[in-house]
Amino acid sequence: MTDRDYEEIGLVAGLEIHQQLDTETKLFCGCPTDRRSPEESTRSLTRFLHPTRSELGEIDAAALEESRIDREFTYLGYDTTCLVEEDDEPPHRLDDEALAVTLEIAHLLDMTVVDQAQIMRKIVVDGSNTSGFQRSSLIATDGEIETETGSVTITDLLLEEESCARIEETEDGVVFGLDRLGVPLVEIGTGPDIRTPAQAQEAAATLGMLLRSTGAVKRGLGTIRQDVNVSIADGARVEMKGVQSLDEIASIVEQEVERQIELVSISETLEQRDASVGDPVDVTDVFSTTDSGVIAGAERVLAACCYGFDGLLGREIQPDRRLGTELSDHAKRSGAGGIFHTDELPAYGVTSEEVEELRAVVGAGSDDGVVLVAADSAIATSAIEAVIDRATAAIDGVPEETRGVTADGTTEYLRPLPGAARMYPETDVPPVDLDPSAIDPPELLTEKTDRYVEELGIDPTLAEQVAYGRHMPAFERAVDRGIDPTLGAQTFEGTLTELRRDDVPVDELSDEQIIETLALVGDELAKEGVKPVLEALGEDPTRTLETAIDAAGVAGVDESEVRDTIESVVERNESQVQSDGMGAFSALMGECMGALRGKADGELVSAVLREEIQKRS
Repeated sequence: MTDRDYEEIGLVAGLEIHQQLDTETKLFCGCPTDRRSPEESTRSLTRFLHPTRSELGEIDAAALEESRIDREFTYLGYDTTCLVEEDDEPPHRLDDEALAVTLEIAHLLDMTVVDQAQIMRKIVVDGSNTSGFQRSSLIATDGEIETETGSVTITDLLLEEESCARIEETEDGVVFGLDRLGVPLVEIGTGPDIRTPAQAQEAAATLGMLLRSTGAVKRGLGTIRQDVNVSIADGARVEMKGVQSLDEIASIVEQEVERQIELVSISETLEQRDASVGDPVDVTDVFSTTDSGVIAGAERVLAACCYGFDGLLGREIQPDRRLGTELSDHAKRSGAGGIFHTDELPAYGVTSEEVEELRAVVGAGSDDGVVLVAADSAIATSAIEAVIDRATAAIDGVPEETRGVTADGTTEYLRPLPGAARMYPETDVPPVDLDPSAIDPPELLTEKTDRYVEELGIDPTLAEQVAYGRHMPAFERAVDRGIDPTLGAQTFEGTLTELRRDDVPVDELSDEQIIETLALVGDELAKEGVKPVLEALGEDPTRTLETAIDAAGVAGVDESEVRDTIESVVERNESQVQSDGMGAFSALMGECMGALRGKADGELVSAVLREEIQKRS
């Protein structure tokens, strides 16, 4: 955390939380919501998408910019893919299960539910939807959550369909998977009430807890995404999309604040220098004999003089990101590999003589910078124009835009902020009247934790782990089956984690397989046998429980066999028992458990071993 005075800076932030719901079917069709691997694809289809006008005849700026990039979108279909997902059939009615879960969430957020859910189309032409739009419906408004530094309003709760999963980039465009398209998704938007990075992270954690309290949201990487909106007093609203980890939110807000502070400072310097940006100039001839591989292989080289920008193009605005990087982001959106600028030249095979000639051709003085793009002719033209636009915006300060979070926690330009022009009514799906009175509000995870401790007798730390864990619904089903709560919690939160660390594919196990295994403890299976049985099931999920027990070698033994085994161990260690007495217990207990290999309950083994040691000491 930095020591910035965020109140003095005028930090204003808000969150948009996108959470997939764990329903049986998708939002507008009967297809399952399970994820599939690209290798399971059975067919593919191709689309070229174009923006449409709103009811008022307007085209959204973000959609228009996306459409300028000529890309082909390929979609992988599966044996479960239907015509709705392919956009070859109208969507079905809104899924009742997803709607019920969303109303539960509205209750937890203390929101006012709207009278009728009207489905809308949101134009999206980046290929993430086969139709060129995403279906979304407002469900509730005017909620609130509490943080340590004050309340945060919840402005809206929407139920919408998830987008396709991006699989890979190709030379022609992007490949997507249709398995994720249409999975029910809730979007929760906060008001601009957040005033510190820490409060942003706390608000997101609180929302995550409330969502998981329903027991009906998907868990795992990619199932929840946080978008963060940030501005400072002299900056502008910037939306940062796709924050995957809750722990990153505070740092990302901090870094965006620093970026805007630097951009404001750069703007002030440019204003003092009376800065401007010139028109594109063809400088291909300057580099006719260049040793720069990138430039030499290009069809055309275009440059622009950035008057007053000397020393500022290379100024760092985020770790390892400079103003020149911001310009480069825009060039890449047009298909170029990036840009060169004079704050970093000569370098990359470009000589000082070439830099001097470049400056002379574009008319750059000592206080000026020059940017250039080397690419095919059409791409170079589009890219240099985008760079000129971004450089011009730098004179004014911080541009409003949507940015993507990178792997190192910095951000890069994605597109302009979307506007109201991208929304219009969906005519294929009828509206749904909403009745929140029938909703049975779920128990909060904080309340579950307390109940597990007080009523089930679970250790507080373990109780919190299982309450907040992804297996909480399965744990509660196990307890309802009469399974010992502590054993159930230890299995779901401890044993499965240990097996996963040992590279056992436990994610292949169903919750019911785990519950059925636990149900055998005390009758056919010692609790020490649970781990080897789950390991056997994980390695081959087609096994029955009986064959898994055989494969694990932990079929239960009667007490007489337990006593025979322990007597043998004690006899082999007779001298140690006579010299150490009960001091030999720990070592012999481990040997006994190893000899029985999970076939006998540890408490029985402990009791019999103590008897045998006492007889001989």
